[in-house]
Amino acid sequence: MNGKRRATRTKAAKKKRSVGRWLFRAFVAIAALLFCSMAGYLFFILNGERLLKTNLDKIDMAEATIVYDANGREAMRISRENRELIPLEKMPKLLQEAFIATEDKRFYEHKGIDYLSIARALVTDIVHGSMVEGGSTITQQLAKNLFLSNEKTLFRKATEASIALALENNYTKDEILEMYLNRIYFGNGAYGVKAAAKTYFGVTDLTDPQNGLKLWQIATLAGIPKAPSYYNPIDDPERSQERRKVVLKLMYEQGLISREEEEQAAAVVYKPQKTNNQTYPSYANYIIHEAEAVAHISEAELRQGGYKIYTTLNIKAQQAAEAAFADSSLFPEGTKNEQVQGAMVIINNNDGGIAALVGGRNYQFGDYNRALAKRQPGSSFKPIIVYGPALETGDWTASSILPDQKMSFDGYTPSNYDGKFRGQVTMREAVRDSINVPAVWLLKQIGIATGMKFAAQLGIPLGPEDRNLAIALGGLTNGVSPLQMAHAYSAFADQGELHKAHAIVKITDMRGKEERTIYQFKPETKRVMSKKTALAMTQMLQDVVQNGTGKNARMKRPVAGKTGTTQTAVKGALGNRDVWFVGYTPEMTAAVWMGYDHTDKETYLKGGSGNPARMFSYVLAKALAGVKVKPFPHLASDAPEATPPAGKVANIAAQYLPQDRQIAVTWTALPGGWEYRLYRKGAEESGFSLLLPTKDTTVHDLTIQPGESYQYYVVAVPPGKDAEGPKSDIVEVAVPPEATYSPEPTLSPEPTLSPEPTLSPEPTGADGEQAPSPSLAPSATPPLKGPRPPAHPSVPPRVPPAPSPEESPHE
Repeated sequence: MNGKRRATRTKAAKKKRSVGRWLFRAFVAIAALLFCSMAGYLFFILNGERLLKTNLDKIDMAEATIVYDANGREAMRISRENRELIPLEKMPKLLQEAFIATEDKRFYEHKGIDYLSIARALVTDIVHGSMVEGGSTITQQLAKNLFLSNEKTLFRKATEASIALALENNYTKDEILEMYLNRIYFGNGAYGVKAAAKTYFGVTDLTDPQNGLKLWQIATLAGIPKAPSYYNPIDDPERSQERRKVVLKLMYEQGLISREEEEQAAAVVYKPQKTNNQTYPSYANYIIHEAEAVAHISEAELRQGGYKIYTTLNIKAQQAAEAAFADSSLFPEGTKNEQVQGAMVIINNNDGGIAALVGGRNYQFGDYNRALAKRQPGSSFKPIIVYGPALETGDWTASSILPDQKMSFDGYTPSNYDGKFRGQVTMREAVRDSINVPAVWLLKQIGIATGMKFAAQLGIPLGPEDRNLAIALGGLTNGVSPLQMAHAYSAFADQGELHKAHAIVKITDMRGKEERTIYQFKPETKRVMSKKTALAMTQMLQDVVQNGTGKNARMKRPVAGKTGTTQTAVKGALGNRDVWFVGYTPEMTAAVWMGYDHTDKETYLKGGSGNPARMFSYVLAKALAGVKVKPFPHLASDAPEATPPAGKVANIAAQYLPQDRQIAVTWTALPGGWEYRLYRKGAEESGFSLLLPTKDTTVHDLTIQPGESYQYYVVAVPPGKDAEGPKSDIVEVAVPPEATYSPEPTLSPEPTLSPEPTLSPEPTGADGEQAPSPSLAPSATPPLKGPRPPAHPSVPPRVPPAPSPEESPHE
């Protein structure tokens, strides 16, 4: 019996000890679980705080890199994100409520995590078997946008929640809402509500009583963040309107608007047009290109913002160029539904600053920039490769006689655009009328190496593959860009000095406590030719514009320049591939190219170089509007080598021709084959300035104004020299005040002439352009060097003839 009791007590004791051990183990497990939970929670909280503190720089959202023009005024912004920050008090209260109603209606109640929403999301995810429901609060969305990726994983969601708690512990609800509304993406490059309002509705002041955001616009914006590329009104107006209705319904259900307001806002139909978000996109594209090259700032870094870029941009010139490229009447006719393209670069003569740049028609930021693309320059290359270096040798002048007859150079037989030969011409005539054979012959005389060295000095290096006479007519292997051509011609404009071409003057870093300069442009100027060469070339190129192939470039100020045309090398395509005008005023140099990106038998130009010449005049006239007209500098010879004429020019007369809206100035030629310089003084001008050098005895002055009076006199000079003879009598003529003029050149159709000939069937150029590469043989005509008398005597006063092929705007 006692044994039985002892056994029962033993069993009870064992059971008691087992329960105790179980309770102890349970206690330890619970304690461990609580400890781990506390540790996990503490890590969760601390990790969020750590991530927030180590990424505080991401809270400060850089708005953009700001670009300033030549006058220090803000011209544009470059950024990865089109964002404009705005404080919460500048946002309509209804806008704030619309986003809260749509994205997080318990925003002001939770502490960063809405557990009810999470529970609902978990149920939805379990039902669907994947993570389809977000359940994220506005604070969590801000955490994700600031620090995290868009992947849907438990780890990312946990991290997002920890950062959300840290945000709630460090910022007020209004601060979080303000950051959120300035951060979220709205599609089409717009970040934040202000940028989105401007992009989609053109609204800049969100709270303006008259022009601020309307209810339907607020609801449209509030509906976009769920899927920006899907619900924005530009990419899909109908879907955007349906999403707007969902937002309006939520707003009504939460008592924010009335039923009538909901219905009226839902009924609005809106289809906006997509616009180019980048101001001056071609110039902005070049700014990024140059910043990478000179300051080693990558595009990604530049787009993150925080920089100020000071440039040489001339807003008036840039806007004039962009307006011209939007005017189809300024472009030549093509042969296909494809659009004829073009490019233009304008450079300041005095410092090499790029004033304006257009990379193509309908140019969008990031497009192919044709201002930097290399094309065949045609005859616009002659001053760079032939006539400039010939003048620089000192053996040739504008009056030197050049042969114009059929010649072959070891199998290479160049011809003129009109198929005619004139026997002999002066250099001035060859330049003015863009005659091909004299240019090829002259390059042969001075030596190809001489021409190539001169071109390299002007910033256009050529390789061994270009060592042939075809370069005299612009037949280059790789071509040359509009930027290179404008830069090279600027040396003629600035009396032989070449300034380093640049757009960026200075870059500063705005990030940090103080603005600091991280790049400063250092001017580089070098003399690439004598002043005498530059002046002589300028005088010849003025004659091109006044009386030669560049007439369409004339404007009411001095202009010098050269046309260029290259014929297609495609069988069956009887037209042009590239047409150019490169020219300058005393203030600016510009290069204009037009053509197709790819030329074939269906895409070629019917028009010639008159179109780019016309565009040059159109743009430069607007760019220089309000700038005082000044002449090109006149360089006197240090020691005249010839005796000036003893007698003064007689019988000078000036007459206004109302039918032509011009003044004809005539005089009698002096015996001896002199050249002449015509000087003019306007009523408001303090003195006479050189209007035109000429060997004719009739000049037609088109650069006149109605109601003005002008005085003229003429002096005779030895050919190619600066020893002026006595002044003629001064004559004066008044222009009637009722005379009317177009502010720009008349855009009349130009006659069609044969383009420059294909140089050879031997392809050596880009995109199928053909240029010969002959081995060099002695010329068929003996060398003619040094100054010579004019080939033809001066002509008596005459009525201006109808334009001949030589005077056509085509080459």
